[in-house]
Amino acid sequence: MRISNNFLGFDISAAGLSVQRKKMNLIAENIANANTTKTEDGTVYKKKYLAVQQKAIDDAKLKDEKIKLKMEDPFHFDKGKDFDESKELNLITQVSEDQKEGDLIYQPDHPDADENGYVRMPNVNIITEMVDMIAASRAYEANLTALNTSKQLAKDSLEI
Repeated sequence: MRISNNFLGFDISAAGLSVQRKKMNLIAENIANANTTKTEDGTVYKKKYLAVQQKAIDDAKLKDEKIKLKMEDPFHFDKGKDFDESKELNLITQVSEDQKEGDLIYQPDHPDADENGYVRMPNVNIITEMVDMIAASRAYEANLTALNTSKQLAKDSLEI
């Protein structure tokens, strides 16, 4: 009989680590392209961000399922439910571009300047990107701490 996955905490922390790593990679790309006025397709670089969403859980299924307790059974459950963690932890991540226009800067000598001497800059703000990088780094550290705690709990439970 299996009620739940004993290593579910590892999976949750690993998913969090993966999301924060993706965010940090996008932030690094944004910072690297903060002055890119022309990309391969000839347009100004646009800031990229990561949208994360968990796949929907079927609430109707959860409400219909009932687990009855047995008084004489030491495990107290009538029958176990096998959880499919791959379905429960699936995250939808999508990289999107910020459609805001960047600043216009007067630089008549710039090769990408228009007929009036103005250059459209990317919509990347270095200060905002650094704050987002610190937040993603702290979230990564928190997930790493949770992973290490889960690992220590599993190790300590084996020593009992």
